[in-house]
Amino acid sequence: MKKIVRPVLVLFFALTLLTGIAYPLVVTGLGQWLFPAQAHGSLIQRDGKAVGSLLVGQNFTEPGHFWGRPSATGPFPNNAAASSGSNQGPLNPALVDAVKSRVEALRAADPTNTAPVPNELVTTSASGLDPHISPAAAQFQVARVARVRNLAVAQVQALVEQNTQRPLLGVMGEPVVNVLQLNLALEALR
Repeated sequence: MKKIVRPVLVLFFALTLLTGIAYPLVVTGLGQWLFPAQAHGSLIQRDGKAVGSLLVGQNFTEPGHFWGRPSATGPFPNNAAASSGSNQGPLNPALVDAVKSRVEALRAADPTNTAPVPNELVTTSASGLDPHISPAAAQFQVARVARVRNLAVAQVQALVEQNTQRPLLGVMGEPVVNVLQLNLALEALR
């Protein structure tokens, strides 16, 4: 029995040290060294204070800011500790009511905008934390933001264009706009 147990225990402890301690420390160290911003959550700092992450949506509701995708997380929007979708299907009356109220809020914030409301401005993402919107959803909001901030529409459109991330190699993915980055660029105009 000793001949069997001893090698098994030695192998168990050796693999535990290798895969449970050494490997995670090496990978974490390499991540911290090669990708420090990503390893720390892609936080955006302003005046030495974290104002948000490039990876987690923010809850902007003021008319002078661009609005992101609605969040289904609880107990408050964009709660990274409770990432989830609403799991409501297209025939669910609660989803229909939520979409209607979001459309009404967008129309109330900009009554002169008669363009169709982009889907991602009224429906939640699967994670409930999506920090991006499409360039079309940003363009939908340009006139409202420009009017509220007393800026030229062309100036706000240029900000949207500057903050649009293109697909990788021109083909992988869709163009997106990070709402937090766009709103910070907007604040920098002051």
